[in-house]
Amino acid sequence: MGIFSGRRSQGSLHYSTPTAGLREALTEEIAKDRESARFLTAEANGYVYACCLRVVAQLGVADLLADGPVHVGQLATRVSADEDALYRVLRLLATRGICWETDSRVFVLMERGASLRSDSRFSVREGVLAATTPAIYRAGGELLHAVTTGEPAVNHVFGEPLFDYFGSHPSDGAEFHTGMGRYSVIESEYFVRECRLPETCTVVDVGGGQGSLLLMMLQRHRGLHGVLFDLPQVIARHRMGELEDAGRWKAVGGSFFEAVPAGDVYMLQYVLHNWDDQRCVQILRNCRRGMSPGGRVIIHDMIVPPGNEPDQSKVLDIVMLSIVTGRERTQQEFEHLLHAAGLRIVTITPPALGALSTIEAEAL
Repeated sequence: MGIFSGRRSQGSLHYSTPTAGLREALTEEIAKDRESARFLTAEANGYVYACCLRVVAQLGVADLLADGPVHVGQLATRVSADEDALYRVLRLLATRGICWETDSRVFVLMERGASLRSDSRFSVREGVLAATTPAIYRAGGELLHAVTTGEPAVNHVFGEPLFDYFGSHPSDGAEFHTGMGRYSVIESEYFVRECRLPETCTVVDVGGGQGSLLLMMLQRHRGLHGVLFDLPQVIARHRMGELEDAGRWKAVGGSFFEAVPAGDVYMLQYVLHNWDDQRCVQILRNCRRGMSPGGRVIIHDMIVPPGNEPDQSKVLDIVMLSIVTGRERTQQEFEHLLHAAGLRIVTITPPALGALSTIEAEAL
């Protein structure tokens, strides 16, 4: 019988009462269950913060708060939004310290939200839009398909792989590729500072997108020549024209599954995590074939640490699970990929300030 047990006596029901110790244990158990329920409910609603970030990024609210506190009514007028709805969005973001309500319905941008400004040195406004683009969100909502089949959920949702979808939906593709290019600028800054390169060599940025990393590398290292290599529709929007010396770079369109341009150093930033092991080995083998004697392959990507501690790589790994065949990898998994491609790791540099580690490899 339970804590509150009963027995019949002379036609009536009598109840025994729990002891003080049992009451205390029951109260503690109920408190733990309530805390678990509260925590899990909050976690399930975590996506709402990202939705609000997307809204303020789309509307450019942070730019309007750059000069100081502004009443939400003025903000709503300037961005053509409903005043009350915008207030509710900003009120929620204030709980994360992104903005702050200094007076009734008056908000100011906080330091934590500064990179939402378009003119911020490390602006992530476009990066937030890329991370929250509807295609990514819809795939995340169908994560169960990926978990039960091992196939990207995006294929199930749209009937085609992610990059094919972006190719057939150019506006969505432009938002994603532009945003990811801007999102990687912070990591590129650290990479360019720390990367050790010969004074004169040809650097091939494999899957280099719009060229943010290569542009920064050539601006810092005046003796380098660079090749920006990606799909033709991607490099069509490249930024390499910002380099004053047009003779030090060229943009080449093609597929890194087929071949890559010849070079001394191959850089792969945020590339291998998009693909399964077989295709990663194919990319790396092509780099190995094109590499000059004594050349290097430099991978700039996340390394998943062991153990139960939180890490950004473990979050992004689930995003990869839902949208592509790739994954974030452990050090051992990178070693296996490189060895299969005829390469071996020379050094691994953990992230200094960013999230990406630097893996340097040479031919076996």
